[in-house]
Amino acid sequence: MQQIPRRRLLPNAQVLAEMHRRKNRSLLMYSSAVIVVALGVTYASVPLYRMFCAATGFAGTPNVSGRFEPERLVPNEDSPRIKVHFNADKSEQLPWSFKPLQTVVNVLPGESSLAFYVAKNKSDEDIIGIATYNVTPDRVAPYFSKVECFCFEEQRLLAGEEVDMPILFFIDKDILDDPSCRDVRDVVLSYTFFRARRNKFGQLEPDAQEDVLQKSLGFGEYEHAPKDWISRVNSFFVLYTLLG
Repeated sequence: MQQIPRRRLLPNAQVLAEMHRRKNRSLLMYSSAVIVVALGVTYASVPLYRMFCAATGFAGTPNVSGRFEPERLVPNEDSPRIKVHFNADKSEQLPWSFKPLQTVVNVLPGESSLAFYVAKNKSDEDIIGIATYNVTPDRVAPYFSKVECFCFEEQRLLAGEEVDMPILFFIDKDILDDPSCRDVRDVVLSYTFFRARRNKFGQLEPDAQEDVLQKSLGFGEYEHAPKDWISRVNSFFVLYTLLG
């Protein structure tokens, strides 16, 4: 029996034209999507950078990931104590007084400690404030864990009201295994209070210029976020989107 050769159907001119139109339309939509994603990731790079720093302790941001297992909260009695100094700042737009109730505490690695700041609204109106923080030297930040604090949460003070604000923290015992921290005997925990404002999404945020806010977070010397780091983040997310 004679074998019939495979036949290839060729589209006519009208079908080819429609295919080209669809291809061009798909390419346009694809390119637009890539541009939108790239712009979105660029806009989000600094917030992502802050999240990265909060999770890793990079750039002086204390670790808030929560390493609170019971065995980590046992003081290491054989190690030298570390002096934790407390600093308080506020923006000029905020008519509050703000200061630590203690200037320094001496803690052992693994020892939990309770400290207080006090804030007073010196105006005749209710005001909402938001505090940021950082730790120096920044190499200590990955080991400085806060169990409870008032940072990044809105604090409403009535006119003339004065409030004590607690912070419960500990320095993780892993700091003893870090060669870069062996000579650390003094740590500074710094808080900065800003007046709160609502952004275009209706969420409260510090009422401050970006460079001022970045400096309060310990990012001043990093120029917000390194440009090469932002480029890598953008490239990663764009590539992830395309491959996904």
